[in-house]
Amino acid sequence: MSEKTKEKPGAGASVKAEPQPRSVRVVLMALMITMLLAMLDNMIVGPAMPTIVGDLGGMEHLSWVVTAYTLATAASTPIWGKLGDMYGRKGSFLTAIVIFLAGSALSGMAQDMGQLIGFRAIQGLGAGGLMVGVMAIIGDLVPPRDRGKYMGMMTGVMAVAMIGGPLVGGSITDHLGWRWAFYINLPLGAFALAMVTSVLHLPKKKAQGRIDYLGAALLTVGISALVLVTTWGGSEYAWSSAVIMELIAIGVASLIGFILVQKKAAEPILPLHIFHSRNFSLMAVIGFITGFVMFGAMLFLPLYQQSVQGASATNSGLLLLPMLLSMMAVSMVAGRVTTSTGKYRVFPIVGTILMVTGFFLLSQMDTGTSRLTSGLYMAVLGAGMGFLMQITMLVAQNSVEMKDMGVASSSATLFRTLGSSFGVAIMGALFNNRVHDVMADRAGALGGKVTETSAQLDAASLAKLPAPIVDAYQHAVSSGTHSAFLLGALISVVALIASFFVKEIPLRGSDPADKPAGSADKPAGSADETAGSADGDSARAAGKTVAEPV
Repeated sequence: MSEKTKEKPGAGASVKAEPQPRSVRVVLMALMITMLLAMLDNMIVGPAMPTIVGDLGGMEHLSWVVTAYTLATAASTPIWGKLGDMYGRKGSFLTAIVIFLAGSALSGMAQDMGQLIGFRAIQGLGAGGLMVGVMAIIGDLVPPRDRGKYMGMMTGVMAVAMIGGPLVGGSITDHLGWRWAFYINLPLGAFALAMVTSVLHLPKKKAQGRIDYLGAALLTVGISALVLVTTWGGSEYAWSSAVIMELIAIGVASLIGFILVQKKAAEPILPLHIFHSRNFSLMAVIGFITGFVMFGAMLFLPLYQQSVQGASATNSGLLLLPMLLSMMAVSMVAGRVTTSTGKYRVFPIVGTILMVTGFFLLSQMDTGTSRLTSGLYMAVLGAGMGFLMQITMLVAQNSVEMKDMGVASSSATLFRTLGSSFGVAIMGALFNNRVHDVMADRAGALGGKVTETSAQLDAASLAKLPAPIVDAYQHAVSSGTHSAFLLGALISVVALIASFFVKEIPLRGSDPADKPAGSADKPAGSADETAGSADGDSARAAGKTVAEPV
């Protein structure tokens, strides 16, 4: 990336040059493509699953195709963030892309279900570094004050993935075969790889210490155990079963051991000092809850519209349009306002209020609710999400020193990922129990038998059932979504309370005179901040944050 060098007034030393705007835009385009790869993968693969089972067999291992990917992604996320901080963002990001593409190619060539599961795990390892790399590189290139203008772009990518993923996946599987659900990543990934390699230029880093292998192992075991608890609990095994209890014990023990190791490690995988920042800790809580409720909504809203309102499952992604368009529009407005004013504290508050309101409205839906009404309710929820999705990452990154940008990005991503795992599991368990109870009450033994295997019936299964059973199932789904969305509203209240404690710490800006916010939430201008009094290299050597201009 071409750079210009200029002198900082009064310092007599050069600071990092301002990248050319066109180069920044090209890099951001490559980053958005990579982000799309990470978010699109499961959306595309989902519709191909029945065909994959028909070709490879191994129906009993089908869930592991998703679980292996999810486990590897969640477990590797914090490690990728630390590697970027220690050895340089560009190298770790390119490595993650290569691993992801290798996993995609191997998955497309799998000859049996065991191979596919193993290759999906490789793909997940790479995916863990994609989102973290995108967020951390944007954090390096674009100061927080200017980052708001790109928030709508990132939210838009997510909306495209959620709407287009199932449509593209189904179309690819029907016309090209299921293997192309994986091969489609290769041309997009190769383009992103070429662009990042040629255009992105970031300072090389030389690690001062060794990787905390023990901490990485403990964190991987702890995260894997918790993800398996949320994946298997209530489906593969009862919540009170020995397997689930053992996984909980292993997860808790590993995470406690991880915290103890982090206190003594020279280069901790997840530096505990970043949690000394009030804003960072609050963003972790809000991000976890946002993930918890958001993915629950995206799971049960299409189910409600298909089962109760009679919508087609073919265009299931389009059913979420009111929520996703509202989320994208609000995110763009919030980003522009943040960039122009530097103010952001109001957005988590308004966002969580709308999130609570949206979930409460959705919990009131029944078998007579029209699509227009449910669409308006979804738009309210989407607006709340729009205020929160990127603001949580923005504030988290602004709350730490530049040297911790990677672990801050990976931690924020990890908390949202864990939140989504817990949300889908807990809201799913509540939904399933409610559906079973209502079916038993309304349809007796036959109703209980219909939902014995799964509380979620597809359109083909429903079409084969007698009208009274279909009516009972529609009431059961309505009751189940009521319980799940009411839980979402109650959980969202915790995020609302947390949002009132967020402090308005000035965002680091593109003006070299702007002073950074320290990791302890000190206001700009505090005595121990060094921006403006020494050149950038001296400030970094002293452990301070210097915002790089764009």
